[in-house]
Amino acid sequence: MNDDRRMTQPPPSQQAFNIMAIGQKGRLQYEAVLLAASLRANDPDFSGQLFICEPQPGPLWKTDPTMDAAARSVLSDLGATILPFENRHFGQSYPYGNKIEALAALPDAPFLFLDSDTLVTGKLSALNIDFDRPSASMRREGTWPQLELYGPGYGQIWKSLFDRFGLDYAASLDLSQPDEYWQRYLYFNAGWFFHRSPKVFHDLFQKFAVDIRDNTPPELILQPLDPWLDQIALPLVIHALGGGRPGPELAGFDGDVTCHWRTLPLLYARESDRVVQVLEEAASAQPQRRVLRDYAPIKTLVYQNQGRKARAMFDRSDLPRREQVIRNRLKREGLWLR
Repeated sequence: MNDDRRMTQPPPSQQAFNIMAIGQKGRLQYEAVLLAASLRANDPDFSGQLFICEPQPGPLWKTDPTMDAAARSVLSDLGATILPFENRHFGQSYPYGNKIEALAALPDAPFLFLDSDTLVTGKLSALNIDFDRPSASMRREGTWPQLELYGPGYGQIWKSLFDRFGLDYAASLDLSQPDEYWQRYLYFNAGWFFHRSPKVFHDLFQKFAVDIRDNTPPELILQPLDPWLDQIALPLVIHALGGGRPGPELAGFDGDVTCHWRTLPLLYARESDRVVQVLEEAASAQPQRRVLRDYAPIKTLVYQNQGRKARAMFDRSDLPRREQVIRNRLKREGLWLR
């Protein structure tokens, strides 16, 4: 490509893109309402489309996964498009696979996936996202692999996966981290990821995840795949498509633009005042309130102000290093609701 042509292309931040999240009966439909409300309130200039992808009843679901009519109505009023999709490989046995299969239903345009338990706290439309170089969330812990005393180490396990799909394992390593330390290896939280083509991303994501599940490499025989399968396959997809760890231009994710809060008790315990403000404002409008009050954690923690009690138990500048300590303290007070 010559310099003149490069000059005529818009910078990545000017690209229109869509957002996708999963919505289904139960907890996720309420989270999707909060996500949609926070997007509308905090990025009114967002020019793309928010798709709430909804799995449809079928042989892979024992119960109907579709959202309640009230939640669907509020989501539509908030500007979201409810997009049905079919489960062909996952479903009730592995609902995390919804984020893989829903990609096939999206229009083929640049996309950003957000877990439904995400709040938009700033301007997503202002982020400098290069959709040709996919990336994903680094807000993660060393949850996988779980090493056995006499089993293979991190390097052997991850190399077996890269080798399985003909990928350059050495190029994926963070050589600033020591050998056999989990952060040396390409591992993401699947709370957000993006690419220029949902179809291309879907095809690889589905191929890798199904193959790992159905033809598990010997090095992974002792490893749990549930609920980690999506996060095992995700680094392979991103690496195969020329992406990698996010750069500083994406610091707004898991920063001042989005918050992947995971559970409401954890949100109140450890997130910023701004995140709590966005949550409570998103839940306060009467149309949202009529739907959200049916979900016990929101009713108790937001509308009955028990979240503020949970918040007062912790110093955000000196939180316990281990999340389990926070959970245990909340459980003792009867505030671990999800």
